[in-house]
Amino acid sequence: MSANTEITVLYFAGASTATGLTSERVRLPSSDPLPLSSLSELLVSLHPNNGLEDILRTCQWSVEAEMVEDTEGVMLKGGEEVAVIPPVSGG
Repeated sequence: MSANTEITVLYFAGASTATGLTSERVRLPSSDPLPLSSLSELLVSLHPNNGLEDILRTCQWSVEAEMVEDTEGVMLKGGEEVAVIPPVSGG
């Protein structure tokens, strides 16, 4: 098993409100890489029944401060910083 099977998740806007957190360390479910596209399911399992699932459907993601377009193509191995960025409106 990898020495570091945790990632740091940063929550912004509605995702932060739903979880009550601005960041947390999340243990990956196995030593096998986790597709970024599967992270939503893991986060919802950690924070059920608070509207996070609906928020994550419209979020953008960044890994190591780089915006991600193809969530299927990014594999999380542990040690990464992942940001959950919900849509925001401004005026």
